[in-house]
Amino acid sequence: MPRSDARRNYARILAVAEAEVAAHGAEASLEQIARTAGVGSATVRRHFPSRPALLEAVFRRQVDALAERAHALAEESDARTALLDWLRAVTTYAATARGMATALVRDDESMAHACSTTMTEAGEPLVRKAIEAGAVGADVTAADLIAVVTGIVLATEHHRDPAAEARRLLELAVRGISPRP
Repeated sequence: MPRSDARRNYARILAVAEAEVAAHGAEASLEQIARTAGVGSATVRRHFPSRPALLEAVFRRQVDALAERAHALAEESDARTALLDWLRAVTTYAATARGMATALVRDDESMAHACSTTMTEAGEPLVRKAIEAGAVGADVTAADLIAVVTGIVLATEHHRDPAAEARRLLELAVRGISPRP
């Protein structure tokens, strides 16, 4: 079990990292995180041996909450509404958590597991139910939907209100670009 000062350092580094990533995205300076947390960069690296390890810890709590939400929504009777509620929540979080969309597209084993794989696995039951209900096409996968959300978030990250613009574009994607006859 880690010593109490090590646990405090970990918590302080993680809190500072969450704020720095929110402000500067996935490329937040590890040295700045160390300075703000009042520890040396070796202490940051001892707790988080790589940038992906730090980003995984920063995003883990919310990613887990979104996965839990997907599991709860999978019990809902309206499969389309449940899937769209979850996609909206994922879009809103990814648009407000600067750096998460970048982490989703990085070719890094740790981040792929922490974000993309976790989200895809969580969304799969929702997608299966929506397919069974005829609410989405049989060829749609949770990975496809995470890719759509990621693209939307990356496209809107420099907008003056990224979350609102990302939600607007998600709704456009859900409706499609052609009016129904």
